[in-house]
Amino acid sequence: MKKLLLFLIFIACTVLCFAQDTTQRVVPNRKNSAVQQQKPYVILISADGFRYDYAEKYEAQHLLTFAKQGVRSSSMIPVLPSSTYPNHYAMATGLYPAHNGIVQNIFYDRKLKRYYDSGEKAETENPVWYGGTPLWVLAEQQHMLAANFYWVGSNTPIKGIYSTYYYPHNEKISIHDRIQDVVNWLNLPADKRPHLITFYLPPVDDAGHEFGPNSQQVIDAVHNVDSTVYELVKAVKSTKINVNFIFVSDHGMGEPDTKHPLPTPAALDTSKFIISGDRMVVELIAKHPADIQNTYQALKKENGDYDVYLRDNMPEHLHRSKSDDKYDRIGDIILLPHWPKLFNIYSRKLDIGQHGYDPAVVKDVHAIFFAWGPQFKQHMQIEQFPNVDIYPLVTELLGLKYTEKIDGTTAVAKKVLVKYN
Repeated sequence: MKKLLLFLIFIACTVLCFAQDTTQRVVPNRKNSAVQQQKPYVILISADGFRYDYAEKYEAQHLLTFAKQGVRSSSMIPVLPSSTYPNHYAMATGLYPAHNGIVQNIFYDRKLKRYYDSGEKAETENPVWYGGTPLWVLAEQQHMLAANFYWVGSNTPIKGIYSTYYYPHNEKISIHDRIQDVVNWLNLPADKRPHLITFYLPPVDDAGHEFGPNSQQVIDAVHNVDSTVYELVKAVKSTKINVNFIFVSDHGMGEPDTKHPLPTPAALDTSKFIISGDRMVVELIAKHPADIQNTYQALKKENGDYDVYLRDNMPEHLHRSKSDDKYDRIGDIILLPHWPKLFNIYSRKLDIGQHGYDPAVVKDVHAIFFAWGPQFKQHMQIEQFPNVDIYPLVTELLGLKYTEKIDGTTAVAKKVLVKYN
């Protein structure tokens, strides 16, 4: 009994330490090349769930001041689903989800015969799930050092490469300490100093889900992010390094009808399908291909508050058709509820605030884009653009070259960067 008790204590301590791992990882023996030491610096900040209109709606004065000094867009268009993991990885790779592999927060892979789950550490750190070449991997391949303070995929050796500096995702490191780490990175010698830094802020999304986008809690969270970015900019100035800042979000936030969710359609025999998602994008993967067409036709006849698509006939603007599905992870049948409806196939408690909808239909899920610094033009407002354009914007700013085909274009970069005057 005593040995069993000691063993259980050991396991509990191990799990606790693992869950609260706050140790910075540093890949040894890397340096910026002499050429890369002459390149600009950029900090890419993502404020999760920061809707395109929050800065003005809730008077985020510091962010509005920075935006007036540099560039802002009317909004930034997320990918479908307008959720955290697909959108962060789309920005990081310049690829739509069907082209980079991260097609939902939770999804099933036919070949691997298992789920990717954004809440499962073992899966999110497995490189088998991640396609494309994330910005930090591209930088490191070209002997430019990068640092990640939480970004989807940054805890994973994609193409066998981590950024030189990164942290395992956790909630234990204070914002003050995170900012200090950025300052410490920028105070390193030129050959050890990262030129690309990613930074992640979750409080607006957390508040939006629990209390809704029109709540005092969201107002407070917006002000919290506003103050954090101001403190970060002020701290970075102390390093005397001229840094470019890009402030984005992965998606916005809406308040759909969570009191009357759509149930599992009667025409769907759940024993015949593997289900990914249960709210705004429901994907059905047939266990036997023979069941696809009959179920599709039955769902088409039954539906009233949702659209039904085959993988073969998805709308082109969603970039989720069979021809797009490079990793074979999109459902055979896809259900998209009509705003403000949503599915709740698993009968879970639904948060007041939600996202995930088609951004072409629901403007509330649109994201924000502000940018300022020495490489950006001043006092400029541009029209909305797809978030996959973030990748070529950063590569143009840093002078990085990519040879793989991406979905993003340099249209935004050519509008907003000084070098295109």
